[in-house]
Amino acid sequence: MTILLLARHGETTWHAKNRYAGSTDVALTELGIAQGEQLGRWAEVQQIDAVYASDLSRAVITATPAATALGLPLTIDPALREVHFGRGEGLTSAEMRVTFPEEAARFVANPGSVPLPEGESGKVAVERAWGALEKIVTRHPDGTILVVMHSTLLRLILCRSFGIPLDNYRTTFPSVLNVGITTVSWNANGRALLGYNVPTALLPSQ
Repeated sequence: MTILLLARHGETTWHAKNRYAGSTDVALTELGIAQGEQLGRWAEVQQIDAVYASDLSRAVITATPAATALGLPLTIDPALREVHFGRGEGLTSAEMRVTFPEEAARFVANPGSVPLPEGESGKVAVERAWGALEKIVTRHPDGTILVVMHSTLLRLILCRSFGIPLDNYRTTFPSVLNVGITTVSWNANGRALLGYNVPTALLPSQ
């Protein structure tokens, strides 16, 4: 059985206004960098066998302190990057309703299956990420693996894992904390959710 520790990256400069970052390479704030360091301090005393991250800098920078503390290489996988939101990148929900109101309404009604204009659907995004996670599990059949990724993609993965319609990802999993830990066990018989969105400060140190 493989244990996946799924963590969202640290806070970005678009966080305060809730802008859709998606595949845009948005910088971390000072707090976001500190959150990555916090994740590293927590990881240092865990039995973690490998560290993976999306190729976007906010995930790489967040994951690096953990990999360094553990003395492990950081494996970067573009398949773990966030959903691409197309013309919605950099916009708030309110700005989308003004810029492309009909498309925004369809996306809000079915956010897992309907993409934003020129964007990627949640279904397509979760398929690419699912393949990446399957490879991780195959490489580490009995390991505990830290994976630093993104909010929307993480929730879509949880829906796929437990048979929840992708369009329900927002209502079933309404938020993901920066560097919160979601723990999933994964084996040939399926997956189990062992913890969701838990701040590292509340997790045991060993």
